[in-house]
Amino acid sequence: MAEYGYKGALARLHLIVFIWGFTAILGKLITLTAVPLVWWRVLIAGLGVGAWLWWKKIPFRLNLKDVLLLVGAGLIIALHWITFYHAIKISNISVTLACFSSGAFFVSLIEPVWHKRKPVWYEMLLGLLSMAGLGLIFKVETQYAAGIFTALFSAFLSALFSVVNGQLSKRLPPEQISFYELWGGWGGITIFLLATGAFNMEFFRLSQGDTLWLLLLGTICTAFAFIMSVQLLKHLSPYTMVLTINLEPVYGIILAYFIFGQSEHMSPAFYGGAGIILLTLFGNAWLKQRLSKKAETKQA
Repeated sequence: MAEYGYKGALARLHLIVFIWGFTAILGKLITLTAVPLVWWRVLIAGLGVGAWLWWKKIPFRLNLKDVLLLVGAGLIIALHWITFYHAIKISNISVTLACFSSGAFFVSLIEPVWHKRKPVWYEMLLGLLSMAGLGLIFKVETQYAAGIFTALFSAFLSALFSVVNGQLSKRLPPEQISFYELWGGWGGITIFLLATGAFNMEFFRLSQGDTLWLLLLGTICTAFAFIMSVQLLKHLSPYTMVLTINLEPVYGIILAYFIFGQSEHMSPAFYGGAGIILLTLFGNAWLKQRLSKKAETKQA
């Protein structure tokens, strides 16, 4: 990808973030409930990443301890996806994505405990501002209370997964991480479905529309986007990556507004609350970059 240069890499990153924003749209278009939807998603994506490892001749073998850690992380991300899509089903895309943006606040709470360090003052301050934005959303959109709480739990799970995955990614190739996490999540959902007797002929009878959307979700929006994002880490700084990824809920909310019409049109106060949350995300990325540069200057 070197021939594309920095601008080409940045354009590809925006394309990936746009694709990730589109996953919420697909979640609403697919008629399946959240659990079977995610089961199909991780199955398709797991096959896709497995094919990538085989094609690139990346070894599958890991020690048992790492496999168990990755399977545990996979269960977390699978539950995150289930609650994410369930929130969309019981509320709408705009509410779910706005609440999902609070993930940075949950990371600021989890990281100090996980790494046994003191909380960062500006992360806590921005987190409180994020909660103020959520409070405004909840105040004006009380009819979506169940969706809001489900989306917040989903954001918490996403934050927990990011912290756990951050440690694993320092030691293991990202393709291997993704492979075992996807199959670990799929295995967990499969056990749940077997235990509840959910597998039947109806489970595997998909409409043409659902089949098309699931293939798009599993291949392009999950396997392809993941592999491409890993490649882009070689060409773009972490700051650029984080700042651009923060646009995911923006893309998703805008897409939902124009695709689904009235069901996604929210009150002005909602957009004000969502705007506050998004500003805290960009503020957090900007402060991290600024403080990092100051630390590098002092060391020099």
